[in-house]
Amino acid sequence: MITRCFATLLIVTLLVGCGAKKRRVSRTVQTQKKSVYQPDTGLEGTRVKKSELYPLPEDPGYFKKFPIASTEDYIDEFAQIAQYEMRAFGIPASITLAQGILESGSGRGALTRKTNNHFGIKCHTGWQGDFDFHDDDAKGECFRKYNHPMFSFRDHSIFLASRSRYRFLFNYRRDDYKKWAYGLKKAGYATDKKYPQKLIALIQRYDLDQYDKEVVDDGLETVRKPKKYEVFTHVVEQGDTLYGISRKYAISVEEIMKLNNLDSTNIGIGQELNIRKPITK
Repeated sequence: MITRCFATLLIVTLLVGCGAKKRRVSRTVQTQKKSVYQPDTGLEGTRVKKSELYPLPEDPGYFKKFPIASTEDYIDEFAQIAQYEMRAFGIPASITLAQGILESGSGRGALTRKTNNHFGIKCHTGWQGDFDFHDDDAKGECFRKYNHPMFSFRDHSIFLASRSRYRFLFNYRRDDYKKWAYGLKKAGYATDKKYPQKLIALIQRYDLDQYDKEVVDDGLETVRKPKKYEVFTHVVEQGDTLYGISRKYAISVEEIMKLNNLDSTNIGIGQELNIRKPITK
């Protein structure tokens, strides 16, 4: 189980430390870890269950820019976020980083620089956050915009974890990046026939699988994702939106709408919504 202090350090680093260059961990050279200032997070003196250790900090409230000079800078900047997401969702950090490098142009692409959107996630039905328009498959398409890249990484995790066509990927070992790379192509993530080879080449060139190994060695179980699910009810409260509910339960807006036969994203206070989550025991 990840300790409370370690989780606190990760959350603080994501919001406060992201922007300062981070040390990449070498396979052969060990360096002494530096102490990091940790402000009060409200977790002092409490024990938090592992399932509750992976929330994101609140939105900073302003758009944070990340000037990246090279792919190495990109890895230094975002490897820890990718590892945090691996602990939360089981997606290999190496895959997340390689996809981010490829799809954001190592953080230097026009879309990423103006939206902090590292994975090219479009607005889709139910998106109620900020957005911007960018020419992609068609002219002026709507893309999600984030004040901080960590929210882009989280939406990428939710995107893969909540859609049925990617479900088989979670049967693979968490550190088997080759199977994940080919599995993404099989599931239809990208139309590029060379997409798996490109991901694998990036992972091997920059030793990105070392970040998978660190997480697994730290105690992440390499068990297969369960096949069984539980369905429970969420009662809509004041201020609830479908997007907010989807983030809370790591389920897509589209799946919530499908489970509840909704024709639109409009919901009312007191309305009961069916939510489906995997059984983890």
